[in-house]
Amino acid sequence: MSTRTAAERRAEAGAAYNAYVAECPARQLLDRIGDKWVSLAINALADGSLRYSELNQRLAGVSQKMLTQTLRNLERDGLVTRTVLPEVPIRVEYRLTPLGEDLLPVMRTIKGWAEQHMDRVLAARAAYDATR
Repeated sequence: MSTRTAAERRAEAGAAYNAYVAECPARQLLDRIGDKWVSLAINALADGSLRYSELNQRLAGVSQKMLTQTLRNLERDGLVTRTVLPEVPIRVEYRLTPLGEDLLPVMRTIKGWAEQHMDRVLAARAAYDATR
């Protein structure tokens, strides 16, 4: 019976997609979808394709660099498609893929929960801060 090293055990656990293991790809995906701009972009694309400028307007406060990076990452992960339309000027649209649409209900629920419970969270923060 051979003894496995800690690195081998971590690699095996990562291969089983255990997000509690640092090297697990599922953990990397959780990091990605936990990003506020990712959540907001996916929710913004819920009703169909949007142009870059429309997304930029809808996601108040996002820099062009961050929006570009977010969209590229979502495209890389297979959650968003980027379509260049042969128009003058060139028009680029972003749309959720079937995989992105599958994630959408989760993201909508989290966004809705945050909006619904924000008053309670603010009250809890105030109470916590008053004791510090």
